[in-house]
Amino acid sequence: MSKANNDTAAEQREKDGGLPTDRRGFLKLGAVGVAGAAATPQLSALAEAAEADEPVFSPRDALAEETGEWRASTCAGCTSWCASEILVDDGRALKVRGNSNSQIHGVANCPRKHLGIQQLYDPDRVTQPMRRTNPNKGPDEDPEFEVITWEEAIEEIADHIMMLRENQETHKAMVTRGRYTYLRPILYSHFPAIVGTPNNISHSAICAEAEKFGPYYTEGEWAYRQYDIENTDYVIAWGADPINSNRQVSYYSSAWGDMLDDTDVAVVEPRLSATAAMADEFLPVEPGEDGAVAVAMAHVILTEGLWCREFVGEFDDGENRFVEGEEVDPDTFEESENSTGVVDWWNEELKDKTPEWAEEQSGVPADQIERVAVDFGEAGPNALVWMGGGPVMQVRGSYTSMAVHALNGLVGSAGNEGGTLYSPPDGTASLPGADDFIDDVAQQGLDYIDEHSDEVSGDKIDQRGAKDQPVLKEGKSGGGVVTNNAADGILEEDPMEIKFLLSYWNNFAFSNPENQRWIEALSKLEGDEYLHVTVETNPSETAWFADIVLPATHHQFERWGQLRSTAARRRSINLHQPVLADDPDDPEDVLENGRLWNVKSDETEIVYMIADELADRGFTEMLDYCEQYADPETGQAPSDEYDDRELRAQAFSRNAIKLRTQPMWDPEVDHPGGDDYDGWEEFREAGIWNSDEWEYRHRWPSEGGEFATETGTFEFYSETLEEALGGHADRYDTDVDDILETCNYLAREDDEDAPHPFLPHYEEPYIHGEDDYDFEFVDHKARLNREGRSANTEWYQEFGDADPGDEPGVDVVKLHPDDAADLGIDDGDEVVIESPVGEIECTAKLWQGVQPGTVAKTFGQGHWAYGRTAAEVFGEEAKGGNNNLLIPADYDRLSGSSVFYGCVKVNVEPK
Repeated sequence: MSKANNDTAAEQREKDGGLPTDRRGFLKLGAVGVAGAAATPQLSALAEAAEADEPVFSPRDALAEETGEWRASTCAGCTSWCASEILVDDGRALKVRGNSNSQIHGVANCPRKHLGIQQLYDPDRVTQPMRRTNPNKGPDEDPEFEVITWEEAIEEIADHIMMLRENQETHKAMVTRGRYTYLRPILYSHFPAIVGTPNNISHSAICAEAEKFGPYYTEGEWAYRQYDIENTDYVIAWGADPINSNRQVSYYSSAWGDMLDDTDVAVVEPRLSATAAMADEFLPVEPGEDGAVAVAMAHVILTEGLWCREFVGEFDDGENRFVEGEEVDPDTFEESENSTGVVDWWNEELKDKTPEWAEEQSGVPADQIERVAVDFGEAGPNALVWMGGGPVMQVRGSYTSMAVHALNGLVGSAGNEGGTLYSPPDGTASLPGADDFIDDVAQQGLDYIDEHSDEVSGDKIDQRGAKDQPVLKEGKSGGGVVTNNAADGILEEDPMEIKFLLSYWNNFAFSNPENQRWIEALSKLEGDEYLHVTVETNPSETAWFADIVLPATHHQFERWGQLRSTAARRRSINLHQPVLADDPDDPEDVLENGRLWNVKSDETEIVYMIADELADRGFTEMLDYCEQYADPETGQAPSDEYDDRELRAQAFSRNAIKLRTQPMWDPEVDHPGGDDYDGWEEFREAGIWNSDEWEYRHRWPSEGGEFATETGTFEFYSETLEEALGGHADRYDTDVDDILETCNYLAREDDEDAPHPFLPHYEEPYIHGEDDYDFEFVDHKARLNREGRSANTEWYQEFGDADPGDEPGVDVVKLHPDDAADLGIDDGDEVVIESPVGEIECTAKLWQGVQPGTVAKTFGQGHWAYGRTAAEVFGEEAKGGNNNLLIPADYDRLSGSSVFYGCVKVNVEPK
């Protein structure tokens, strides 16, 4: 087992700096496992490689031997969360493939899974705990980290938590998370509750909350969708790139080719994406104008009589009264059991929204809009709109989200064969709760917002629920998150000052729009009364501002956890496990052989170790909470098995995943169909549980079901939104129109000339820099971008041309050749891109896959930290430019989503 808790920092340096004597030693020659090696007093000490002539182990060479054993785990390199299998030989990971037991994707793979091996063996990984010695913080301040032991790190964290308790300031603590496993409640929810803070902030609003808004306020599902491409006849990919960067890439990229044999595909995008390059129709929409195309398509579907009568309804005499420019008498239309409000939608929004009107707004030819709408309608109900973040993560994107998704309702594809589906139930178990372990001090911290509601903004440090941040997740005022706005909350000390920050699996100093604010906010946490702890695999931009950096396990190879995939009409429960250990159930084997460095799992082990230290200081509630997690097979709590803290922490981690997945593997516990396993070991070896198939149309009221809306139907007029938005207005003793005006929407309830707020509708996009800048900026995702964590891998840089228009090893901005000629810019020229909030430098690429008047750039480059491959000069000079320096911090305030797309204009000039 690891002896880090017993070694002094000096002993640790000497031990890790010596020649290797174990089977993993030659791997360690590729990195300084002692990130504080003597005379390099900077964060790069985390990442400096040893100059060694001795040969190092090469996974590529060993790959040819095809020796070893396939062991199941899960990739979290994107939100596909694909089940995987790792070829392990003598404790070394050689190769990755899909899990052969998966009924979603089988052994199908995607490039991002392979990058995980380079991440695991990245010589720039954080290998052991580090403490800042430079008290000053800023991008130009060298942190001057020194190596410390886990014991020292945990003691300092416990000291700070106890200080907050003694000062009755527990509300000034904060936890931020990025990606996660479904053991997340332990650290993300229960840890802050027991400490006594309301401030747990997720990354969700920089991911896709606006994408969930439209489906929720039409059919009552705040969730990602799956798409029945095996049985569909028509797909409109709207701001989504399924074979490149959307969800379930392993499945959809493997099934897409077969689908194209029998299915027509249209793509609505401002640039030529990978999916658009293979499509039958490419609709090059102007950034921000997606809503115009959506309502025009709805207009065509109705005027051409192509709506699904079974789902929507029919005129009483069968005559189509949806005629351009004419209102429909609601009494002449008999709605089906399944939907409501289509006549209201037509009369208030659609009757004048012709393809010709949409062409003027969007630049998409009217005849193409009409043709695609007709083909889509004729293919219904076996047709689907695949909505991505592009059209909806905009300032007024919630209404575009409703308009785009409502097309699925019009043609009857919602929950239907060949349409948009959701996830079958999986029946995983809830983890033990924290309510019984919240003492009076913690409760006082949790109540702080309620007791000061007249003095502060919103419900948490991100100011969710403030008048200008409704964030109506699942119908509740302040129900969601406004991730990026937490920086403003820290800077403004509203609704409270932050004195303790624990961040994990995120790099908010890089990944948020106008991330300059995060750099300022993290720099503000400076001085003895503040403590910023971050849990990292790599020395990120966020780590640069931390006081303590804790080394994290790699999700795919070294930890326990659980995620889930949804596609092919199924849901699967996918297991993470420490595959490098021969016996993952044995904590001693995991600590000795199951990870490369002196690393711990954020959601479980680190929590337990902090809890144990706090108990030594008299605050026992958190440890009592952890000791609930008894092994469901043996009934033993962690302390029943081991005296050593690290072993207990690993037992806690193992017990947590067994409890979470118990319905999957315990024959004595019910689960909703799907795979049957005869015990934990059988399930662990398989690494996956597959559900039964989605039952088509089971939520349709005509089939005995119900949509989770106020009316129980698919709502073209959203009474669900009327209730939610009205509730937020009541909270501030005002009306809906005042809220919408405050939040920068154009809809009004009491203005006949404005769009109606409870109907899917078009709103003119809000563009920053509209009058002073020349080009609309198109930001898009990289095929190899593992949730922002792959830039330090050689393959990410080497295969940059995996994205259409991009180049290997060069960060490019793509300009139309006509625009470049006007600017005097040649292919390969160095250029400066400037927006209203910042500027970056990169390389010009002349490419006809972007429209004149726009420039497109892949997100992912621009790191000045994270490692020597990611940065041009680590800690000093960025490689390329970070798109987020150009994108203003703005929001779709009904959903809380950060705005990335269709929101800003820029200038491009030769450098």
